[in-house]
Amino acid sequence: MTLTSPQPRLHPTPDLDRRVAPAVGPVLDHARFGAAPAVLAGDAVLTHADLARRVADRAAAWGPARRLVLVEGANDLDSLVAYLAALQHGHVALVVPDGRHAQRDATIAAYDPDVVCTAGVGDDVRRATSAHDLHPDLALLLSTSGTTGSPKLVRLSRDNVASNAAAIADYLALTPADRAVTTLPLHYCYGLSVLHSHLVVGASVVLTGLSVVDACFWDLFARTGVTGLAGVPHTFDLLAASGFEDRDLPTLRRITQAGGRLAPEDVRRWSRSGRSRGWDLVVMYGATEATARMAWLPPDLAEDHADSIGVAIPGGHLYLDESVDDRPGVGELVYSGPSVMLGYAEEPADLALPRVTTELRTGDLAREHDGLFSVVGRRNRWGKVFGLRIDLDAVEQGLRADVDRHARVVATGRAVHAFLTSGRGSAAARTLVADRCGVPPHAVRVTVVPQVPLTSSGKPDYAALGALATQVEREEGTTATSASGRHPRTVRADVVRVLGRPDATDADSFVSLGGDSLSYVELATRLADHFPHGLPAGWHVRGIGELERLAAEADVAPDVERTSGAPTGTGRRRRRTTYLDTTVALRALAIVLIVASHVDLVGLEGGAHLLLALAGFNFARFQLSAPGGARTRLRHGLAGLAQLVVPAVLWVGGVALVLGSYDLTTVLFVREIVNGSVWDDQWQLWFLESLVWLTAAALAATTLPALHRLERRTPFRFALGVLALASVARLAEVGWRAGPTERYTTLAVSFFFALGWAGARAVTRRQRWTVTALALVTVVGYFGEVHREVIVLGGFLLLLWRPHVPVPPLVARVAGVLATASLFIYLTHWQVYPPLEDAGHPWLALVASLTVGVVYAYLVRPVHQAVGRAVLGSR
Repeated sequence: MTLTSPQPRLHPTPDLDRRVAPAVGPVLDHARFGAAPAVLAGDAVLTHADLARRVADRAAAWGPARRLVLVEGANDLDSLVAYLAALQHGHVALVVPDGRHAQRDATIAAYDPDVVCTAGVGDDVRRATSAHDLHPDLALLLSTSGTTGSPKLVRLSRDNVASNAAAIADYLALTPADRAVTTLPLHYCYGLSVLHSHLVVGASVVLTGLSVVDACFWDLFARTGVTGLAGVPHTFDLLAASGFEDRDLPTLRRITQAGGRLAPEDVRRWSRSGRSRGWDLVVMYGATEATARMAWLPPDLAEDHADSIGVAIPGGHLYLDESVDDRPGVGELVYSGPSVMLGYAEEPADLALPRVTTELRTGDLAREHDGLFSVVGRRNRWGKVFGLRIDLDAVEQGLRADVDRHARVVATGRAVHAFLTSGRGSAAARTLVADRCGVPPHAVRVTVVPQVPLTSSGKPDYAALGALATQVEREEGTTATSASGRHPRTVRADVVRVLGRPDATDADSFVSLGGDSLSYVELATRLADHFPHGLPAGWHVRGIGELERLAAEADVAPDVERTSGAPTGTGRRRRRTTYLDTTVALRALAIVLIVASHVDLVGLEGGAHLLLALAGFNFARFQLSAPGGARTRLRHGLAGLAQLVVPAVLWVGGVALVLGSYDLTTVLFVREIVNGSVWDDQWQLWFLESLVWLTAAALAATTLPALHRLERRTPFRFALGVLALASVARLAEVGWRAGPTERYTTLAVSFFFALGWAGARAVTRRQRWTVTALALVTVVGYFGEVHREVIVLGGFLLLLWRPHVPVPPLVARVAGVLATASLFIYLTHWQVYPPLEDAGHPWLALVASLTVGVVYAYLVRPVHQAVGRAVLGSR
């Protein structure tokens, strides 16, 4: 099947040829933009005219003859000028990584460049004319995706560079007002494409070698008004770890992602985050052999098609060759267009070759659905680590020649794994693999096996080695956790235990597995053992594999002291504080206040209304964060609702049968509908009834196709709309101040649920202040009792502004147990405390009520898990 890009764009843009007219001639025509800023480096701001002068002067120093110019691609002004001098003035630029002297020297030995430009050193003009026969179309030589461990280079023409830059600028709708920052190295085709696509439209680039985890990077970002970030999957891990989602970045307009597959749940998560904060996530697909980009996914499709690479870039074509795979609808992805390379070069003589390639067979297996392509596998032996595409066969050949003739190499998204049959060469293997692949040593794993597994035909079983590599990484996570002094449980084991999902994969998250608010509490409490500084932001939508990696990397908390009586130097430590999820702390506190008020120990009411706000908060976090479309959201929502209703019906129905204190309307949660405002014992469970109907209504509203799309596009505004409707319903039902019984009706309390929903969708400081103001306006005056309003407002504002609270570990564990059982404590305590309270034992009534609820929660756990699995379906 063939697909030509339907040209979906972020904004209307001029015709491609008119937009970047000078594709013939200079690749980047700075004369058109004159005094507009082009490059910001340190304190220097170069206009396009300034940059053009520096580039011309640099090229003039090399002489008039056309040369092969090797440039170290550092993210600094000197390297940038050298690269542009070669590209703009007719030379052939051979770009290599900076600081990797062995790779640079090997490239010099293999290709004998005429000019060598070393970052921070200067230019070595090695001869007056070129020693090579350079084809007239040849302009740029790059290793595939930065480095492959192989001397093979990609030959790119001037038209390749110009057309791909124009296409990227077109579908991103870049203008002279845009400003990028070098989050990627300039020796990497993705990094170069950012440079090309911005300069070609008169936009600007901020040069820096700082990492996104460096606070100075964000100071530079704010000071220079950066509008766009580019990242590979590893970049997004760093962004998450650095607190990016809490930063106020008013100038940011888009983040682009390429360089490897970003997990679908991460695509959805980042897309939602961006949409709520004013920037777009643009997922892209490419290869050095296509100059950079071949496909892009329009931002408005990211959440519903998170596993897709999208459509062909403007001017490009994609189709599937289904002859290479036996599965129906699956074929090798093939690309054609003006950015397809001239061919490969493996020796200097190849630099004289003309074009030998008109289409690119990517080696990726893909499917096509509704005009969008999704990659489902690979045909050949390449791997990607940290965004670098690595020729595993080339690395393996070097390893077999120099270290172990039985060695084999595979790669995961996290590391390159070398398997040896002897431990004597482990150190040498690690060094060789790191050098050949260009990855840091900590991204290389060396494992000694008795023998390399083989297939039935006697060939190396790379599938088995891949599974072994995954197992090695999992075991490392367990070992690291144990060595740090924390409990040797794994994240995976905790997830399986709490959710009852042994089929969970590394890519699955708490939300995608159908977790609900109760299981969230238990799992958050258990995971706190793995994260002494607090759970990672958005952990509930992160994959299990990612959480295990973050847990293994977590540092020991600084606020520790030696265990009393432990011998000096043993390293045994215990934490004085742990960071408890605020929702867990509030659930525990609320249920204790509810029961304590009912047994007349304290007169601090309001806990149930706070729990409603927490329910709305968790509904937005879990049901509305479920990956997939409206149908998936409905399935996850029904699972959460069923996990709430079934255990409640079992208890209430049992009490109705045995004690007769509840009637059928209460068992079926229709008491308010049938009996209206008649106040009797059936009202005891008003909170559960309101919770059931409010959750059902919210689920129905957000799974209607039109409303589903609206909520996906503008989640915070949608939540404010829900809050507005709920506030109108409250005013219509009870007015501004609710009476003693009116304050418990479903319509009247709906705004508490909506307030929590809005709080979960408030991701920026401005949005949180907005919700704070709305909380003050809606809550104050509702009860007409200061202590109730202080409890509800105080708890809600703590939830809004403090995701974690420091508490002693013992308190955290007790709070976790109580919060997990909060629903069941509320459900059962009505039958437990009355006789003890009547006998004058309020403290015993409190303890007994909490204990019975915890026991019932434990007994009903298998039912809770089975209901969730039944609704979601086991995979």
